[in-house]
Amino acid sequence: MNRRVRFAGRLATGTVAAALAATACTATEEEPQEAPGPRISITPVPGEAGVAPNTPVRVSVEHGVLTDVTVEQVDRERWAAAETADGEGPVRAPVTGTLAQDGSAWVSDWNLAPDGLVAVYATARDADGERTEVVSTFDTHAVAEDARLAEPFVLPQDGQTVGVGMPVVVTFEQPVENREQVENSMHVTSEQATEGAWNWPNETTAVFRPQDYWEPHQQVTVDLRLTGVEAAEGVFGTADRRIGFEVGRELIATMHVPEHRMHVEVDGERVRSIPVSNGRGERHFNTTTSGIHVLMEKYSRLVMDSATVGIPAGSPGYYRVEADWAVRTSNSGEFTHAAPWNGSIGYANRSNGCTNMSVSDARWFHDNTLMGDVLETTGTARELEWDNGWGFYQRSWEQWLEHSETGEPQATDSAAPPGSVHGDDL
Repeated sequence: MNRRVRFAGRLATGTVAAALAATACTATEEEPQEAPGPRISITPVPGEAGVAPNTPVRVSVEHGVLTDVTVEQVDRERWAAAETADGEGPVRAPVTGTLAQDGSAWVSDWNLAPDGLVAVYATARDADGERTEVVSTFDTHAVAEDARLAEPFVLPQDGQTVGVGMPVVVTFEQPVENREQVENSMHVTSEQATEGAWNWPNETTAVFRPQDYWEPHQQVTVDLRLTGVEAAEGVFGTADRRIGFEVGRELIATMHVPEHRMHVEVDGERVRSIPVSNGRGERHFNTTTSGIHVLMEKYSRLVMDSATVGIPAGSPGYYRVEADWAVRTSNSGEFTHAAPWNGSIGYANRSNGCTNMSVSDARWFHDNTLMGDVLETTGTARELEWDNGWGFYQRSWEQWLEHSETGEPQATDSAAPPGSVHGDDL
């Protein structure tokens, strides 16, 4: 069998040179491009320096099909430490990619590490059995400390157990401009596959929710593949992160406000019926919101001050009380909580918008609910806004998709996100 071996690209260090030389130990002098056999092209071009980390690696072939493509990268900052520690040189991280069905092209799935050394090994074969091997190297540019994307804060946190309505909330320190690239770099997978999508309540927060509530009793994994992504002009991610959480039992509470009662079901079975007193509804601020509330956080004791929701001391309707066993249902001041001072629980609505309960019922609700459990409320003239707390299910699935940067659902199985993570997808 005939074989041509081409060696292309600048060698960044002696260690890389030795490794690549070992790979291409049978290499002969480079043959003219007009020689028979497959012709392999690689971008970035061999020897290119200072390549943007969000540049895709592309390998294509003429007069043949690709039979193997291997891409490896090394973080330059860790190069010397790894080489010194064991004397065997740095560990090379593989770069995965997708091969076209007809074998004509290969493109990397994810972005590259900044300040990295990259080697591409490609093999192709034509119909006559002629084989071509190409080795190419290039490096990516470094990112200054003040241009690095800070690690975002993520809810749920790793290892938490949450309710079936729980969104994935990723909060960045810097505003995100290239939202489509970032959306496609954050991959959610679940044991029981469904579809979901990301929305952006503001320029620093990305929220993933499934089409419907999560199926209970399963594991969900969030892979933030932010290495190399350009979140804003000149701002690049430098690290990946994985978060795993468990969706627990299904707890759905329902409440029709005029009936003064909340019903709680766990895995489809009613476990408690709780007398309540909701907002008086005389003004906007003391009207309990109708809609799908996702429980956010809870406190054994909480000072509730209306100044935090825009009603300062001295204004009509101002209040400041200490409440026990409080569970937040929105960001506009709504909680479920104990209200021993309210003699109308179960009979009339007398609160400032919160859901008042007896001490025993409030403590039970506090102790038996999880972040991400669901409270579905009806019967009032005030609708919960989609971005008030975690009211994300207030948008229909069609609206949620419409407001996603990709405009397409992301399957929570092993399928890749719907679009490119790269800055150059030409």
